[in-house]
Amino acid sequence: MAPTQAGAKVKEKKEKNEKVFHPNSRKAGQIERSQLRRSKLTGAASKRLKHNGSEIDKFVFFFHSIPPEQEAMTLEELHMLIKDVWLTRHDIELEEERAARRKGRPKSAKEMKYEAIKITEAEEYRTGLEVPDLTHPVNVEIFRRWDQRELAFIQLLRFIRISSENPAAAVVSKPGKHMLITLATERSSQDVEMAESQHSSN
Repeated sequence: MAPTQAGAKVKEKKEKNEKVFHPNSRKAGQIERSQLRRSKLTGAASKRLKHNGSEIDKFVFFFHSIPPEQEAMTLEELHMLIKDVWLTRHDIELEEERAARRKGRPKSAKEMKYEAIKITEAEEYRTGLEVPDLTHPVNVEIFRRWDQRELAFIQLLRFIRISSENPAAAVVSKPGKHMLITLATERSSQDVEMAESQHSSN
């Protein structure tokens, strides 16, 4: 039975859509470059999402670490939080992976991942770990308003860098862009200048 006119049109349209280009042709090269670019962009987006997810996890940790009954932490309390909680947060999972591994068997991917995280973060803390300044009352007040999703909000906060090698020191790494933090810093500077002026006059 001969194909109908409608069937012939569908077949003809399908053949046009499935047009095959010679592998060395200019059009084939354009398609290949387009697919490669799309693949690279997808990979880059995936990496950004993973990176942002890791960042958010860190900020969420410090957000939930704010004492509800205090205006701010002391520097000593902040160090204790990092040493006793932040750096040990994967210890249970790590021990479970070690316990599940049979004698003589290689480490699992999870075990190696947790070990690498502990080594990296311990070294970062030794040389200088950047954290939201939970010792600054105004900064803490603003941090409490965060919705735990928007990373742009975090850029408004004041950050300090602290280390296990010099626990008594805290260096301001980011002064904070929020207006209330800026005003508090200006007032603090004016108070220092006034105190110095009174001391010199005496």
